[in-house]
Amino acid sequence: MIHIFWGEDRFSMEEALQKIKNGLGDPAMLSLNTSVLEGAKLTLNELKAAAEAAPFLSLKRLVVIYGLLERFEPKDKSSRPKKAESTTKKSDEPAGFADCLKGLPDTTVLVLVDFIEMGKKALQNNVLYQVISPLSDVRPFPTLKGTKLTQWIEQKIATQGGSISRQATNILMENIGGDLFTMFNEVSKLTAFTAGRMIEEKDVRQIVSVSREADIFAMVDAVVDRKAGIAEQILEQLLQNGVVPQQILALLARQIQELIQVKDLKKERKSTAEIQTRLGIFSSFRWDKLAARSEKYTLEKLITIYRSLLETDLAIKTGKLEGDLAINILVADLCVKG
Repeated sequence: MIHIFWGEDRFSMEEALQKIKNGLGDPAMLSLNTSVLEGAKLTLNELKAAAEAAPFLSLKRLVVIYGLLERFEPKDKSSRPKKAESTTKKSDEPAGFADCLKGLPDTTVLVLVDFIEMGKKALQNNVLYQVISPLSDVRPFPTLKGTKLTQWIEQKIATQGGSISRQATNILMENIGGDLFTMFNEVSKLTAFTAGRMIEEKDVRQIVSVSREADIFAMVDAVVDRKAGIAEQILEQLLQNGVVPQQILALLARQIQELIQVKDLKKERKSTAEIQTRLGIFSSFRWDKLAARSEKYTLEKLITIYRSLLETDLAIKTGKLEGDLAINILVADLCVKG
């Protein structure tokens, strides 16, 4: 049996994979009969050795391959092979893999997991997918949005014995988007914190770390736009919610550093994928926000803000200024300098 999981929602793909594992018997025996392979480097002989092996003291064997279909996604025209010899080799490759997968023994359960952006042309011209998809259980996993994401949040909270207001749900969705790994972690923290009562907006703002980051981003926006009233209001809210000045400075520094890095890497004409990898940003929702903001600020302005953060941090650590006073002076000063 072949399962094809592909799309952008890694969390749901891993959940679906776990369900398959749960249906294959004793976990201890399954671990002895499981192979996890990296599709980008996988050779045909390695695939045959893993997929055609007989299970040991079990009825089934599980083979999980990450990124095999992505390997055969058509590349840009600019990335052509330099030698005719390598072209021939690559054209033979998909056929060999396809023949192996079509001839799997009944005792092997194979799962292809591919994190591929779900555009109009995704898998459309993928030679391996075209051959094996009619023989497979194909499941797309798009990024959850709107009503589907709302239902997912409510369902996860309900399974943990909690409930959530619509306002709190909206804040979670606005700040986290479809990054379900982060969403699940934050939902778990919220249900533990509220201990059975309904999760409200104030709980999200107090507990959820990404909500704090969103507030920090909003404060940076207000500072750059010289909207002192809004910036000071956000700062006061953060302080009232128990976020100490050092934490606020650390969050501010992180956001400014990321914005500077994005601008530098864009200047070097790095691709979006390379920039995301370097910065460790794998949430498309978070990346969209960061990329948009990087266009809004000049590099000089970001460096000025960063230097002011360092000076304020030093003033607090040396006892020159008390924390709350120092951070308030910083925000007011930055709004004036703009």
